[in-house]
Amino acid sequence: MSSTSLPAAATTTTPVPAHAGAASGWLARHADANVRPRRRTLRRYWAVGVPGAILLTFILAAALAPWIAPYDPNALDMPNQLANPSWAHPLGTDQLGRDQFSRLLHGGRVTLAMSAIATFGTVVIGLAVGVVAGYFGGKVDAGISTLLTVLLALPSLLLTLAILGILGPGTSTLLIALIGAGWVGQARIFRASILSLREQLYVDAAISLGASTPRILLRHLVPNLATTVVVIATLDLGANILTVTSLSFLGLGVQPPTADWGTMLNDARQYFGQFPWLVIAPGLCITLVALVSNLLGDAIRDLVDVRGAHGATTKAKG
Repeated sequence: MSSTSLPAAATTTTPVPAHAGAASGWLARHADANVRPRRRTLRRYWAVGVPGAILLTFILAAALAPWIAPYDPNALDMPNQLANPSWAHPLGTDQLGRDQFSRLLHGGRVTLAMSAIATFGTVVIGLAVGVVAGYFGGKVDAGISTLLTVLLALPSLLLTLAILGILGPGTSTLLIALIGAGWVGQARIFRASILSLREQLYVDAAISLGASTPRILLRHLVPNLATTVVVIATLDLGANILTVTSLSFLGLGVQPPTADWGTMLNDARQYFGQFPWLVIAPGLCITLVALVSNLLGDAIRDLVDVRGAHGATTKAKG
């Protein structure tokens, strides 16, 4: 029986056009180019959201302190002085038997309120002085700039201590000292921003249409400083928290028996070796709030800078 050999099945390979491979590569690169900016934008939003959420938590805890705190922050309980942390006293008690957790909440209320008031005052005064100097120019700008240069020659902390030395220690005098020494740097920043904004075409158009000076300032210039105001205020909040607590620690700010993170540190420093949680709790709060305030300010600035650059690029393409 003769065997016939069958021909092997022919394998055919369909050639891929060169332009198809190039197209797929272009699509992959284009998709990757679209994903990367989105990821960067998402990371920037996370950089704003995380420290913002932490700061908001501290603010809410301080605002709700009268309802959250389990004890009166100034109530004495001498039999329970320097008690260890327990269910009844989560952070223990101080040398006078006062509940440390209640004092921490009320102390945050005082510290954050004073820092916020000082930040608001310095930003408002600095904005007003900077806008006037930058917009009117001439002798007004020269006089204000000379005053700012003289005041900036003194370190802000030294100027704050000088004001406290004249007015004496206390809560109200500390606020006056913080505002009196803190508005100078903000005025320089806002002046520089107004000098740039007043050269814009929409300002010239408003002047040519007969708009009054208050309308130009309040309607066209100041709103464009909103982002700068937010960034400066956020950064200054952290700096003011450190200054308030430092001066209270030295006895120049909030006076006992009012609870404040700085006074709590001062009261507990002699017991740090045996009862470290008395120092760690307020110190950690000070560090964390100051840190997230600075991170939030930096993140907002970066986010606004990127959005502004993207908007400028879009307009240029259009």
